[in-house]
Amino acid sequence: MFPESLVVVLGVVLVLEGIPWFLSPRGTKRMLAELSKMNDLSLRGIGVVFMLTGLLLVYLVKS
Repeated sequence: MFPESLVVVLGVVLVLEGIPWFLSPRGTKRMLAELSKMNDLSLRGIGVVFMLTGLLLVYLVKS
């Protein structure tokens, strides 16, 4: 059951990650250019917020 769930989750992540590239490739490129200008500490902060939000969502759904 676990490996199957992991593959499903990975598939959903890939679909969600692909949406901006499909809908607006030019806008996605601009966003990446802006992200490349940010300092590492800010990007790490954004990453931590995303990870904690994801963990909270999983916790809430599993509870």
